[in-house]
Amino acid sequence: MEFLLEYGMFLAKTLTLVLAIGAVIVMVVVASVKPKARKGELCFDDLSEEYQHLQADLQQQLLDKKAYKQWQKQAEKAEKPQHRLFVIDFNGSMDAHEVDALREEVTAVLAVASKEDAVLVRLESGGGVVHGYGLGASQLERVRQKNIALTVAVDKVAASGGYMMACIADKIIAAPFAILGSIGVIAQLPNFNKLLKKNHIEFEQFTAGEFKRTVTVFGENTEKGREKFQRELEETHVLFKHFVQRHRQQLDIDEVATGEHWFGYQALDLKLVDALCTSDDYLITQLAERQVYKVQYRVRKSLAEKAGLTAASIVKSSLQQLQQLTFWR
Repeated sequence: MEFLLEYGMFLAKTLTLVLAIGAVIVMVVVASVKPKARKGELCFDDLSEEYQHLQADLQQQLLDKKAYKQWQKQAEKAEKPQHRLFVIDFNGSMDAHEVDALREEVTAVLAVASKEDAVLVRLESGGGVVHGYGLGASQLERVRQKNIALTVAVDKVAASGGYMMACIADKIIAAPFAILGSIGVIAQLPNFNKLLKKNHIEFEQFTAGEFKRTVTVFGENTEKGREKFQRELEETHVLFKHFVQRHRQQLDIDEVATGEHWFGYQALDLKLVDALCTSDDYLITQLAERQVYKVQYRVRKSLAEKAGLTAASIVKSSLQQLQQLTFWR
């Protein structure tokens, strides 16, 4: 009897798993058949107000009633700062697709900011594709062109393309052990040509133009193609160096553009950054001088995506339960 009960439970869980997987497949197919433009919305969070609430909660716990009322009166009398600080978070991936949101956020800030206001970008990125991070740097350049003070804060890493974006700022601050630099260019790809030949598989590629394709994954690469590809990398590196030097003239570019990276302490000595400070400490100092607002562009998830996440959680839960099921005791 116990065996039949457990067997019935097993069948029920298996059916749930199959249905969940089927639902995911259907939603993926539907989403691919009818692609729609993904739309987002701009969100504004008053960080000054959040900080004031935090202060009030802590003071209420620490002070007696009389002292707390006095603190409240003084806080209410305090004048609000006239100038503003707009905070933007950028967490970049290899393909730099986050630049799409950055564009919307910068546009929103520039629509309302005055020259007395300022912008803080909390930037985290290990770099990625040249064209993606080049566009990201151009978005930050828009802030500089409007003569609005721009600070970039690096708490963890701003390397390669990440540093390309950071160097746009009027001021770069970094945590002591943040990683910065890596001013270099890298490209790597596997080549399967020998494997294809071993299995008697021919690879054919047709191009017009001698260097339309320099190196390839499946074809047999030539020394001439490799040399051309290496020259292109060197040219890109030269452009990268000139870009950084133009925005941070205090740098000894030949010393720092070796592809190496440094911790915050070392980066300060090399003038890759202007001060050692976390973004949290910087914000606390600014809260006394400015009204601080966080600006974020959020892409709304489609119904299929939301349902897909739910189905995925059901599948995960079902798998965990199946793993725990014991048939014999």
